[in-house]
Amino acid sequence: MKIEVQSKKGLRTILSVVVDKKTIQLKMDERLNELQKEVTLKGFRPGKVPSSVIKSQFGKSIYGEVIDKVLRETSSKAIIEKKLKVAGQPKIDLKQFGEGKDLNFELQIDCLPDIKLKSLDKFKATEYKIIIEKKIIDDKIKELAEQNKKFEDKKDNEKAIIGDQIIFDYSATMDGNKFDGSEGKSVQIELGKDLFLKGFDDQLVGVKKGDLKIVESVLPANHPKKELANKKTKFECKILKLKKSVQNKIDDNFAKMMGAKDIADLRSLVEKQISSQYKQAFNSITKKEILDQIEKSHDLDLPKNLIEQEVSLMTQNLKPEDKEKHKEKNENLAKSRIKLGLILNEFGEKNNLKISDDEVRFEIQKQIKGMPGQEKMILEYYQKNPSASQSLKGSLYEEKIIKLIKSKIDLKTEEIDTKEADKIIADFNQPSKGDKQANKNKTSIKDTTKLKKIRKK
Repeated sequence: MKIEVQSKKGLRTILSVVVDKKTIQLKMDERLNELQKEVTLKGFRPGKVPSSVIKSQFGKSIYGEVIDKVLRETSSKAIIEKKLKVAGQPKIDLKQFGEGKDLNFELQIDCLPDIKLKSLDKFKATEYKIIIEKKIIDDKIKELAEQNKKFEDKKDNEKAIIGDQIIFDYSATMDGNKFDGSEGKSVQIELGKDLFLKGFDDQLVGVKKGDLKIVESVLPANHPKKELANKKTKFECKILKLKKSVQNKIDDNFAKMMGAKDIADLRSLVEKQISSQYKQAFNSITKKEILDQIEKSHDLDLPKNLIEQEVSLMTQNLKPEDKEKHKEKNENLAKSRIKLGLILNEFGEKNNLKISDDEVRFEIQKQIKGMPGQEKMILEYYQKNPSASQSLKGSLYEEKIIKLIKSKIDLKTEEIDTKEADKIIADFNQPSKGDKQANKNKTSIKDTTKLKKIRKK
């Protein structure tokens, strides 16, 4: 095999590769010998079909199979011999081939750039420690008490008011006719939340246990059965039971109901959960602060094919007109992602950072513990989607790199209260001037408003 560098411009290298006809013929003979043991033809005993007969019947397909294998093997050898770091799939351009001829082809390769990592000595970033005020914790515990309130039976002659829980059977008709799903038994709703159908709750205000109430409503536009969507419907409701809410007393018993040891433990758990949400948001901010400095301090030529692939991936769900409208912006974003990815990977390799299978399994177990009741679903998701495990491994690898970078830069810690924290997060999420598209790096602490039950991890 003869390999020559045909041309080299920027990150693109073109190799000329020649495989002599004797090598091709040897590969053909080897394959024919293999097929002699495998092929069964009428008139010949198994394993006794002459190679000349096999060649006469399957020659073209065998030659194509051999050439394909030779191209793959010689391409890999050429890349290794020339010590090229390949970015993406090389392109092959056949110049000469055919039985009795040398195989001559060009290998067009986009290479990764050589990266010289800059010193981190002058890098600066801030980590924030959030002081969670007593009022914030009190409000969250009150919210938990409201979300987990208890109900007790009302007297038979008492009427339903907003906030009551009502249990009823219903039989519904549309234009006087029954329909699929038109009956319900022991349906339970809390009046005022309007979770059943829009306007339904208000019509049940004032009913008593044992009443028969006709409620008129419209089925939702997104009803699973399209023929029923937006249809006016009459519900004949038999009121089985009314219950009034009883305010939870925030004490040790309530704390135990929420999975804590006592009220002090509950306060501690709530504080940790709120702090964790803020920490996630500020990790994104600190990371962005570090990545911006890394990107600005390094100049890299980037392979065109990687940019094209990244843009294609980013815009795969956009309409053609939107792709064109934001073409320049998407290309710049793609370049930024690729550049940072290459630099971080180089940093990881230089410091011999790796992610073991045990670390991936540990992270999956953490996710399982954080989503009680969905253990089987999470495990099946990762088992059936190898790419998900690979993506998780990539995220863990990046986290490990960022953690090491933090240890090498001037990283200061600043204590702030939640008001200051919310302002920093709001400023971070504010789109840059003239940019109407959402900030790709937005972070949020909105999940702190969805606390339902605290559990010991």
